[in-house]
Amino acid sequence: MQALYIAASGMMAQELNVEVISNNIANMRTTGFKRQRAEFQDLLYQIIRRAGSETSDSGTQLPSGVEIGSGVKTGATPRMMSQGNVEPTGKNLDVAIRGEGLFIIQLPDGRTAYTRDGAFQRDATGQLVTIEGYQVQPGIIVPDNARDVSISASGVVEAFLDNAPAATQLGQLQLARFANPAGLEGIGDNLFVETSASGTAQAGTPAADSFGNLLQGHLELSNVNAVTEIADLIAAQRAYEMNARVISGADEMLSATSQLT
Repeated sequence: MQALYIAASGMMAQELNVEVISNNIANMRTTGFKRQRAEFQDLLYQIIRRAGSETSDSGTQLPSGVEIGSGVKTGATPRMMSQGNVEPTGKNLDVAIRGEGLFIIQLPDGRTAYTRDGAFQRDATGQLVTIEGYQVQPGIIVPDNARDVSISASGVVEAFLDNAPAATQLGQLQLARFANPAGLEGIGDNLFVETSASGTAQAGTPAADSFGNLLQGHLELSNVNAVTEIADLIAAQRAYEMNARVISGADEMLSATSQLT
């Protein structure tokens, strides 16, 4: 009975849906995390009677046909790149992006990655790095004798060196944006890499050319909404249960048929 396979595909789809929701909930407090949403598509149809086919010699046609679907499949799990809440931290190397753009990160293998996580630190050489020690691009070194480090809304990094009366510019943070940011590939550690679907990175200066501006001493939280995720979870559970009942009902029908023979 085809209903068994159709309902099984529905159960597998909702199982994946719950996995996506659970990952969103698990990352509710992950800095710069962007929630995902499971999207589904129906599978191929078995055409029993095609709509528009002739039903008589006089040319009358079927206004609607007979099509039997074969279930559901997962089409995509796109990321929702909306702005998360910005929370103050009081740490002068923490930077949040308000608006469009991602920080540019150099990976140890030479690849370029991108992130919304601005929880930066200094390594042993004073280089500005992520929590995992990956260098922020373009490279900015904050020397040991630097004090009162400031990062402007446009990404200018300045500090007072020794007893100098005026601040010294240490570097300029850059942001990158993509034609389709939902097409970026997540690789963990709050990082994304470019794909053919995302398009090529377009680098620019914060607070210019439609790029977002920076806010020092703050971090962007995830854009996960707990109420929305719980509601989606309940809906997924109900859909899973209904598909399970279809399997149970189809099994009972097959049992009744077998008893007749």
